[in-house]
Amino acid sequence: MQQLIRISEVFAPHHPEILKRLGIEGEKKLGAEYFLFPHDTAVPAADEAHAIFVGWRMPVHHAWPCNPEKTVDFIEKSCLALQRKFSAASPQSILVGPLIAGSPNPHYRKLAAQLRARALQLFPPLPASRDPESQDPVRPTLFVLLGREGLFCGLASPRECRGFHPGGSKFISRSAAHSISRAGAKIAEALHFIRLDHPALPEQARWLELGASPGGMTAELLHRGCHVTAVDRAPMDPRIADHERLEFFPENAATFVAPRDVSYDALLCDLNGDAHDSLAAVLRLLPNLRREALIVFTLKTHKLGTLDEMIGLHQSIVHRATAAGLKLVAQTHLTYNRNEFTLFWKK
Repeated sequence: MQQLIRISEVFAPHHPEILKRLGIEGEKKLGAEYFLFPHDTAVPAADEAHAIFVGWRMPVHHAWPCNPEKTVDFIEKSCLALQRKFSAASPQSILVGPLIAGSPNPHYRKLAAQLRARALQLFPPLPASRDPESQDPVRPTLFVLLGREGLFCGLASPRECRGFHPGGSKFISRSAAHSISRAGAKIAEALHFIRLDHPALPEQARWLELGASPGGMTAELLHRGCHVTAVDRAPMDPRIADHERLEFFPENAATFVAPRDVSYDALLCDLNGDAHDSLAAVLRLLPNLRREALIVFTLKTHKLGTLDEMIGLHQSIVHRATAAGLKLVAQTHLTYNRNEFTLFWKK
């Protein structure tokens, strides 16, 4: 058997070294971000240092190396094979995606949709077939990825693969009416991802946000019905500045004093600058968080040039947070991250 992993194209200059450090040999590159390799090759657990570069992992239980565009009856032949091999396993859903998720060529997105629709006709009714968001993180799903290199399938839980969607990417529109910046898609994806390991926060949850301007993440949280206390020396976008559920403090996060009469369900930190300074701002405000509050922390690495520097910073931050009593719930490189990682802690 084989495994398929995804390492963001953001780290393309480091791909060979990352694979070497992961102990992967004999890999075949698929598209710009996927690597296929023998299953018996050791891959670190999701909480190990080098694993932060792996955004998706999937055991490959069925593969058909071919060019789908030149293969006669590709969809029908593929779906019949899936039915024979996986129907008895009773997956909770069948989800199909392209190997190049952001490609301007819509061909494989359309092909993926057609293949999934036909496969669902051949399988008995599946409990999470209508909405990927309804999947149980620990029940097996049949994930399918396809591209010009062929078709690759794996039967595994979303938690094992580290995502509810094939390849880990969930499409999030950045042209929605409430969208202000790319950061909105980043927190939306983060809140989607953390459901693999943590219950969804209650409606109207209270968030404390550090480094909020101009309000991309704030707008997304407000759109979800949350109350937000936002802190930043720069102003908020006029479209949300007077929102009834927003309390804005034009202050330095490093010296900000939170209101005494409020306890927060979650803290979001997307501060620019030194990561240790950002973490210090978070730790200083822990008394203002409820017990078991969720902390979403963006670890910025854009000023670091080597893997050793990125891994060293990551380990240092995690060690310091653990020493302060925080529990690391999950960590990942989101589709909408660039040279940064998203870490999730629980107080």
